Amino acid sequence: MNLEGKHALITGGSSGIGLATARLFRGHGARVAIMGRDDARLAKAKAELGPDVLAIQGDVATLSDLARARKTLQESFGRLDILFANAGVALGTPVVTTDEATYDRIMDANVKGVFFSVQAMLPLMHAGGSIVLNTSWLNQVGAPGRAVLSASKAAVRSFARTLSAELLDREIRVNAISPGSIETPIHRSADQSEESFREYAERVGAQAPLGRMGRPEEIAAAVLFLASDASSYMLGAEIVVDGGRAEL
Repeated sequence: MNLEGKHALITGGSSGIGLATARLFRGHGARVAIMGRDDARLAKAKAELGPDVLAIQGDVATLSDLARARKTLQESFGRLDILFANAGVALGTPVVTTDEATYDRIMDANVKGVFFSVQAMLPLMHAGGSIVLNTSWLNQVGAPGRAVLSASKAAVRSFARTLSAELLDREIRVNAISPGSIETPIHRSADQSEESFREYAERVGAQAPLGRMGRPEEIAAAVLFLASDASSYMLGAEIVVDGGRAEL
């Protein structure tokens, strides 16, 4: 799974799964760019990853930000071999209490952001390129209180199929990674203590057959496989990494 000489963009790359993937890609030889909304997190991630990492501030749901990111990548990399469309949000959406603002926030980040990230970066991608979309175990189950979030991830799963078919003649592969509950900042509230989070992690982790939440590095390993030539015969597929939660 050598990525020597390849150029990769990871959206939502300043923390969690995105950051772990950036770290792994670099370790396998790729030149990496990360994109995120928060300047402070981006700076921290860049300091950790190294000065050769390109950090781009922007929101994937804002088309002008994506256009600016493409221009920056064109000037710095010249081309793009790998896109990991990872940025997204996770919010509870009970049907009785979910408001329009919450609905729009989820759909803008998880559906609009993924679709237009792909559209924006396609001019930089050539034959042999790999696009990996981040969906969720929720696209396979009926989880109470998560209707909108689950629907957004089901849309992303569909994108892996339809975009694969559309980009087939360009020899660009599109696949999806489907994480379970992973220990990332998306599961933490700003004022949550470590003790409180550990209690939460144990409770949520117990719902998976493996009995624990996943680690970002475990998702990153699967993304590396899909991004590399090792998965060259995979197209429109989904790798589920959820501790068995949606499978058993």
